[in-house]
Amino acid sequence: MSCVFCQIVKKEIDAAVVYTDEWVVAFKDIHPQASTHVLIVPKKHISTLNQLQDADAEIVGRMVLAAQKLAGEFGIAQDGYRLVMNCNSDGGQTVFHLHLHLLGGRRFHWPPG
Repeated sequence: MSCVFCQIVKKEIDAAVVYTDEWVVAFKDIHPQASTHVLIVPKKHISTLNQLQDADAEIVGRMVLAAQKLAGEFGIAQDGYRLVMNCNSDGGQTVFHLHLHLLGGRRFHWPPG
């Protein structure tokens, strides 16, 4: 059985999709951490950042460009937003399909707390 994000990419399960192109699919997170919380996933299954190959560089770039576009569409580009990628369990990754979190609509602090 494929992972849940692969199932969303293949339209086998529903998601609140907000963007799609030939490289990525973006959808609203079901457990949002901000008023805008979108997950941007490559259509190609890549488990973690550790599995990226040189040939995947364009995919990662397309993910970031999709986030930039969506930040503008959601009205958070001017005030600011956060992009996050987690890698493996200790890094906070819970779904093992590479994904980029687009978070905005509130002030973020560093370090988080």
